Amino acid sequence: MPSSLDLITLGRRIRHFRKASDLTLDQLGEKVGVVGSQLSLIENGRREPKFSLLQSLSSVLGIPLSDLLSAEAPDARTALEIELARAQAGDLYASLGLPRVPASRNLPQETLESLVGLHRELIRRATESIATPEEARRANTELRDQMRARNNHLPELEKLVEQTLARVGHTGGALSHRTVSLLAEDLGFRLIHVNDLPHSARSVTDLASGRIYLPPASIPGGHGLRSMALQAMAHRVLGHTPPQNYADFLQQRLEINYFAAASLMPEAASVKFLQAAKARRDLSVEDFRDAFGVTHEAAALRMTNLATSHLGIDVHFLRLTDDGAIQKAYENDGLPLPQDVTGAVEGQFVCRNWAARVALTRTNRSTEFYQYTDTPSGTFWCATQTGTTAAGEFSISFGTSFADAKWFRGRDTEKRAQSRCPDESCCRRPASGLVERWSESAWPSARLHAHVLSPLPSGKFPGVDDREVYEFLEAHAAS
Repeated sequence: MPSSLDLITLGRRIRHFRKASDLTLDQLGEKVGVVGSQLSLIENGRREPKFSLLQSLSSVLGIPLSDLLSAEAPDARTALEIELARAQAGDLYASLGLPRVPASRNLPQETLESLVGLHRELIRRATESIATPEEARRANTELRDQMRARNNHLPELEKLVEQTLARVGHTGGALSHRTVSLLAEDLGFRLIHVNDLPHSARSVTDLASGRIYLPPASIPGGHGLRSMALQAMAHRVLGHTPPQNYADFLQQRLEINYFAAASLMPEAASVKFLQAAKARRDLSVEDFRDAFGVTHEAAALRMTNLATSHLGIDVHFLRLTDDGAIQKAYENDGLPLPQDVTGAVEGQFVCRNWAARVALTRTNRSTEFYQYTDTPSGTFWCATQTGTTAAGEFSISFGTSFADAKWFRGRDTEKRAQSRCPDESCCRRPASGLVERWSESAWPSARLHAHVLSPLPSGKFPGVDDREVYEFLEAHAAS
């Protein structure tokens, strides 16, 4: 039988077919053996009919039982009535202590549309208000744990991408801009490049006219345009609906990013390329990146999808800001990522001795930086590349355990460092001499951390790294 919410739709469908048969409540009730007042309760979604009564109604109204039980509203007006009835039956509206407005045929169309619009906005604001930083961090942590348990690999999405690409004749190799356009056409979309996208949007999809609006095609390199288009199309391919909470939003974002990456670097071709490189003991993010014409970050993330499932290698990935804070992270090789009390890693600062931070101090950054790092959890090898955006410098680090470094280019590096973090004496605590000299003489002004997930480093001045301040003052005092 229908659920409590479906009773509203069922009732409205019974009313629709009753009126179409030009029957009153009493007339229909007499034909099916119930009083009209009971039918009225059923039509208003306030009473659940017995299955035998539904069969009688189907027979008398001359429609298949499946039509009577359909989850679709019979017309646009009824759809609004159902939406209003459901909204007013919810806990959110009940918490306001306001009377319900009957969603009846007597309600003027403009009033009905206004009430439904108000409820939509009420629900939107309530949903937005609960997406606190703490909720975001917890939801992100849960999702990261789920993906770690799956080795960051989603075979069901890989299969869907393979089937989707096959429809436009793509069987292997890098995905061209033309193939992306053909895929859009196959899904009923046109890709249109415009100069006036909203600042907060990477792309905008017009579902009514089948258009996907993207930034200008003249963006240097254009690497991101294919990915943006694929992410926009992925919502349709994956059948996404508006997210109900922050966890849904993060899940959908993960899925569209995965879909885009799997399209740009198809599983079969990627695995073939990586397995050949492993056989030569010459695995490299750089080579994988160049073979498929993607960004370094995209190639590194895609390798996390495939390394464990297809190469038998556990790995880790880090993207850091120029001050050493984590923006993105993944590991299933035991790398001891710093975490807050919720288990979140975003915004946490990694050890200054890790390759991901050491690489940011190098003068020559034209090539990848390789390093072994001894940690309390074991020794790890990393290959790190750096870059710059309008927001500042960043590093992309991809690595594995000491035992599996043998499969990668750069394994013969002589660079080696030791990390004792989270022991603060490793790299966070200022030297005692600097503390004595500057503790009472320094007064830095903290820079606001704009990232919503970023915590404030602990120290004498919240938001300021004491060690960096004291070392800065010492260096300038000496000069």
